[in-house]
Amino acid sequence: MRAEITALVEELKQSVGLLRRHLDWDTANNRLRELNALSEDPTLWDDADRAQKLMRERTDLETRIENIKRLEQELSDNIELIELGEAENDQGVIGEAEAAIKGLAAEAAKQQIETLLSGEADGMDTYLEVHSGAGGTESQDWAEMLLRMYTRWADRRGFKVELVGRQEGEGAGIKGATLIIKGKNAYGWLKTESGVHRLVRISPFDSNARRQTSFASIDVYPVVDDRITIEIDESQVRVDTMRSGGAGGQHVNKTESAVRLTHIPTGIAVVSEGDRSQHKNRATAWNMLKAKLYEAELKRREEKAMAEQAAKTDIGWGHQIRSYVLQPYQMVKDLRTGVTSSDPDAVLDGALDPYMEAALAQRVYGGGPDSVDDVD
Repeated sequence: MRAEITALVEELKQSVGLLRRHLDWDTANNRLRELNALSEDPTLWDDADRAQKLMRERTDLETRIENIKRLEQELSDNIELIELGEAENDQGVIGEAEAAIKGLAAEAAKQQIETLLSGEADGMDTYLEVHSGAGGTESQDWAEMLLRMYTRWADRRGFKVELVGRQEGEGAGIKGATLIIKGKNAYGWLKTESGVHRLVRISPFDSNARRQTSFASIDVYPVVDDRITIEIDESQVRVDTMRSGGAGGQHVNKTESAVRLTHIPTGIAVVSEGDRSQHKNRATAWNMLKAKLYEAELKRREEKAMAEQAAKTDIGWGHQIRSYVLQPYQMVKDLRTGVTSSDPDAVLDGALDPYMEAALAQRVYGGGPDSVDDVD
């Protein structure tokens, strides 16, 4: 077997092993047997919601198990074909089997990415909030650049983007903004983007053209759908109304259409100001608050299981998850995974998948660098 194919076979075996470990192979097979038995219960459909949930779980688990089995079997079959072709000096058979193994490697890589998006809320739509850090105009301009970056990323994937609220900056940029991003696995892809993002550049607002560092933060939380019930004691929520901070004509500026909800026990607050109607903004704000409380619960569970990876950050130096350097050289570097790019223009135009995939893989499989040096 050629060295290139031997290395690919070993890489493919490792990929399949990771898929097995992530699925927890023995537990998954036991659960599938249990689900198969439950699906044969004649009383199952007496509770339609429970039945549908059970059947969805069964179909998903069966598909994932069968995909791994098929990868293993086809890899074994093609290795045997190569050995047979080599014994008979049949280059046609060898070539077909090598091509099949390359195809299997690509499929395994795709399955690995899909396993990264198998969390409880990963398939949901998502809210994405941008907040400028200290620094006035500089950080507010940076916040608007980030808003554009994530909008472009969503557009590349064919996701739908809706602006929920936007607070204009003083002179340039934004103080904050909230998007709803709708699409398959939107929350799953974006959840690792939460954190502080740092920009280094020659300031376009400084007449002396000095190099400036700016900070802005991203907060991501899933849109809660009808399958998940979040109960909130309304007596523990403070409701404030205010004038909209964004452009929108005389009506928005003169009436208190924006709504802020603050969950007093947790301090979690949301603002909705994207509509001229206070009633609609109030309904949107309640949905956002439910989503944030749900995401807080997801984080609590994750931090309990992976306490060493949990971190709460301020919007400032030493807490950033990624640095974007435009001057004197060009580099974007993730400080969790070490993934870098020398093309910040492409990254700021939405080329974020390598960063997201690496952060998801680190979260699911562990590993990665113990520490990553920041860039100056």
